[in-house]
Order: sequence, then C-alpha cells, then structure tokens
Amino acid sequence: MMMMMMMMGNTLLLLFLACFFINPASAPPTMDAPLHSINYHHRHPDGQFLGLLMAYPTEERVLQSSGVFVPDPLTPLFHLAGRRFNIGKIGNVPVVYVMSGEQMVNAAITVQILVDTFDILGVVHYGTAGSINSSLSLGDVSVPASVALTSSWKWLDFKSEAAQSPELKFGDYNLPRQGPNLLAAVEFTPTQVYSNGLPMKETFWLPVDPKWFDLATQLQNVQLEQCLNKTDCLPETPKVVYGLLGATADVFLDNVAYGQYLFQTFNISTVDEESAAVIMVCSSNEIPGIVFRGISDMAGGEHKLLSGSLSSLAASNALSAALKFIGMFDDEGQQTEPQQQWPLI
Repeated sequence: MMMMMMMMGNTLLLLFLACFFINPASAPPTMDAPLHSINYHHRHPDGQFLGLLMAYPTEERVLQSSGVFVPDPLTPLFHLAGRRFNIGKIGNVPVVYVMSGEQMVNAAITVQILVDTFDILGVVHYGTAGSINSSLSLGDVSVPASVALTSSWKWLDFKSEAAQSPELKFGDYNLPRQGPNLLAAVEFTPTQVYSNGLPMKETFWLPVDPKWFDLATQLQNVQLEQCLNKTDCLPETPKVVYGLLGATADVFLDNVAYGQYLFQTFNISTVDEESAAVIMVCSSNEIPGIVFRGISDMAGGEHKLLSGSLSSLAASNALSAALKFIGMFDDEGQQTEPQQQWPLI
C-alpha cells in the first residue's frame, strides 16, 4: 500500500512538472507582469476587443462619469508599462480602454502594447483638439479623413536654396516688416511608415481606415453638449464634421500665425498631440483606426465665450460621437465569434 501511494504521488508530481515546463503559457501572468512574459493574446469570450484610447485625465473622466463602460467582473484591469488597461464592455461590445498620456511617443507606445497584448479588432481614439479652421466651432467634433505629423522638419541653412517640400520661412513673420532671419526656414518632411510584408514608405498624410470612416459618416442623432452649466453656453449647437485634415505634433499650438500657415499651406483644420501616432501604429499593425476630436480651443484665436474651461465639454462631445460609433458594432453584429476561453489575468 505504501509503495502504491508513493508511485501515485510521483505520478502527480511528474504531471504537475510537465504542465509547468511544457506549457508555461498556461500560467497566467499577474496584472503587473512585464510584456515579455505574455506570450498569448487575451481574447474575450464574445470576440475581439475594440481598443479605446484617450490621452489625459479629463478625457478619461468623461468616460468614467458616463457610466457606459462596464468593467469585467473577473478581470477588470491589467497594469503594463505604467498604464492601466481597463477590460470590459460598452453595451455588448468587448472593449479595452487605456489612457496613454499626452504626446506622440506615449500614444504610439500605448497602442503597440494594446495590440501586442490583446486581440484587438481596431482602435477608436477620442480627445480634444485646437481648431485652426474658422468653419469649426468650439464644441464641434471632427472626424478627420487623414492626419499628418507636422513636426517632422528639416531645418534649413540660412543661405540654403528653396526647398522641394513646403517650408516655413521665419523671416516672413518678422516685425515690423518681412526680411532675413538667421533661423532661416524649416522644410516639412514626410514620415517613414513600416508595415508587415511591405517596404518602408515615406508619406506625409496618414489616412484613417476608409471602411471605418465610411461607417462613421452614417452616425445619426449624436447628442452633443452645448452648455458647461446653466449660465455658460456656446452660441450654437455643436456639430459632427467629417473628412477634414488634422495635424499632430508635440506642440500645444497657441499661435494664430502658425495656425494660419498650417491651414493655408496644408488645408489642416485641427491640431493635437497624438492622433497621427495612433493612426501610424494602427497602419503598421494592419488594423483599422479612427479619430474623434472635440474642439476645445481656437489655437490662439479669440474664444472668450465662456467663463469656464471647454476641455471637459469638448472631450464629452468627442466621446459621444465615439460611443455612437462603437454602438454600431453592437447593432450590426460585426464582432468576431469566440475562438478560445478568455484567460484570467
């Protein structure tokens, strides 16, 4: 009897060791596991996730206060690289939302982690932006067709010849009159984009996913806020505008002259610090991405219409449009069928 019990014990021990060493992926990582320890994609039982990304706390707070995001009861979050990936649903759509932090590097890193860690159908990005187009008013929401990285420059020598690409000549903005300037000019240069199985290409414009953009143009009855409170309201009801062009740079633009230059030279309407980085990473990973940007300021222009900050209202309006877009996946059943059990993390 003793011999039999020892043999059974040894057998169980061997089975445990076999499971531990042969299939290490079966041991789920902790919520604070490093990226290299995650060697499988997390999948929700209802299908792929939509990634939802915002950049700073005001934009996250409007989502939290809306109550539309329902955390998963078993695995509501995942900490990675200092960021909190929130797991749950909006309606019946599985969603992972994350606040990236401001500026391009933070946005790009966060989207890549999102794609590497979860089975992501695509990324919906919302937030605030400045307007340099007089047809876009405070509180409006822009859904751009393309975005560009406008901080990729070649700084030209003082005596250099005219550039091939559009250039910003600092001497044109001298006061009291135009003339030479030792800062010379900057030439706007294209961005290098890499994708699987394709050679690197240089491009200035980064288009959002055309199918998702077409789907977004079908949004109806998007309720946008007009008032901050009972006394401070915008003069007109905000609207959703499609197909404009946006610019991204690690610059908070509060200068009318530069805003006018971007609008007149490139027909750019909105400026922000993350959108082009989000779309670039989506493109490299061959997943769709789309942008919703609420207008919070006029990029240095006069906007003394309200006594309070417009950031919260603009973020709320951008979120409203983004939520309508996410809801279309629920209504039209565009989620994938489950392929495996969602592992606990």
